[in-house]
Amino acid sequence: MKLEKAILGAGCFWHVEEFFSNIKGVKKTSVGYSCGKDINPNYEKVCTGKTGHVEVIEILFDPKIIKYNEILKKFWDIHDPTSLDKQGLDIGTQYKSVICAINQTQKEIAEKSKKIAQLKYKEKIVTIICTYEKFYPAEEYHQKYLKKKSNHI
Repeated sequence: MKLEKAILGAGCFWHVEEFFSNIKGVKKTSVGYSCGKDINPNYEKVCTGKTGHVEVIEILFDPKIIKYNEILKKFWDIHDPTSLDKQGLDIGTQYKSVICAINQTQKEIAEKSKKIAQLKYKEKIVTIICTYEKFYPAEEYHQKYLKKKSNHI
């Protein structure tokens, strides 16, 4: 089985990871940082807004079960892509809506999906589609955070 990768930012990575980890065909999720210039960012630095990094989720999925464009459709549905640097009560540049395309094919699919998603909104979608450079895993305590937290309630 050859897995593919998607890197997405849609607000707080805890909630995005929880959502995608329950999708059929998604084999693994990890939260982390991408899109910035700092090497080896951490949560405290990213929260300052000075690193350029965004909270993202790395999704490893089986394309025989779920296609990249289907993942993107879910991405558009779970957040407000017209909201600049915020989702709900989470405010800051680390909460940008972003799609980090792994290759040219993903970039083309992402651009097409953005045009389709725009038809649902009166406001302009502000989601950034960029070329993937590097994913920095977040600290261990952030990984599967909501699952860990729910096990202690």
